[in-house]
Parts: sequence; C-alpha cells; structure tokens
Amino acid sequence: MKDFLLADLSPTDAYKLLRSVVTPRPVALVTTVSADGVVNAAPFSFFNAIAYDPCMVVLGVEARPDGRPKDTSANIRDLPEFVVNIVDHALAERMNLCSLPLEPGESEIALAGLDTAPSASVRPPRIVQAPAALECKRHTTLQLGNRREIIVGEVLRIVVRPDLVDADRLRIDQAGLDTIGRLGGDLYTTSRDTFEMPRPERERGR
Repeated sequence: MKDFLLADLSPTDAYKLLRSVVTPRPVALVTTVSADGVVNAAPFSFFNAIAYDPCMVVLGVEARPDGRPKDTSANIRDLPEFVVNIVDHALAERMNLCSLPLEPGESEIALAGLDTAPSASVRPPRIVQAPAALECKRHTTLQLGNRREIIVGEVLRIVVRPDLVDADRLRIDQAGLDTIGRLGGDLYTTSRDTFEMPRPERERGR
C-alpha cells in the first residue's frame, strides 16, 4: 500500500487524491435565489444525504478563487432555502454548463437551456428537467476557515417525476432515475450498472 500524509501535500494535491478515492459522489444541481430575484443553478459533488427524522442533506461549498463567496453561499445566507435537483444522465451536459464561472447577478438557467417550476415549500424554484428534487431549508452553516463552508439543509419536500415512483409503496425506479456520480478529474459514472446484496442477519440462537 502507498500512503500519503496530507500535511506533506499542497491543498490541490490533497484534493486531487480525495476526489479520486471518495467515489462515486452524487451530484446536486442546487437552485437558489438572490436578493434581487436572480435564480442561480450550481452543481456540487461534495453533497450527500446525512440523516433522517428529520431528513438532512449536506453541501460542501468553496469560495471563488478570488475569495468571494459563490452565489449559492451568498444566496443561502440571504434566503436560507434551496432546492437540490437530482442529476440524471440526460441532464448531465446542461449541469456541466452550470459550472461555468459567471459573475454575480448572472443566471445559469438560460445559459444551460433549463426550465424552472415553482417549488411548493420554498421560494427557489426547481428545475423541470430534473427527475427529482429536494426542497430544503438551511439548518446549519459551518465555516471551515475563510474559504470553505458546510451547509446542512433540512429536506421539507421531495418531488419525483410520476413515472419513476410507486406512490403507494414509496418505491423509486432506480434504473429509470438514471442518476450520475462524480469520479476523479472529468470522469463521471452512471447508476445503471447495479447489483443486489441483501444485508446479513445473525442466525437466531447464536
């Protein structure tokens, strides 16, 4: 085994290793609204579900290269609500366009050719092309130095495309959802290649 002491590496090299080992990571296309009413859409792969009762998700947000906060961070500070739009394979290229570094006040929605629809529980809209969306309110923001923060959001509502859900059994069609995951560098993966492995149970009496 080859080991790396991160204290001996630059932050860039440490990040390169981390993002290539912690895979696949789900991708969140997060919509927020600025104080001026501009809708921002930004992708994050430092994202996951972290709790239930209540259901919680987490976003890892880094500042712009010049130290200014990203629009997602600034918008959630002003309006503590956001929508996590789940990214499927069909949405991947438009999600990638949303990673372009636009100036504050510019919206990625038109640039990426996305459509929005009103959310039911929060003010930021959801993205119509997304197969599912999580309407969230900010629970906690953790500052990790001057450039990084962790945003924890409580999920208030889950919206799923009707053809992907058995509403009576609360079952989601995983193949139909067709989510993508982030790997290292510019690599992504799909969730179509799956296998089943039931959890083990201890035999009674042992």
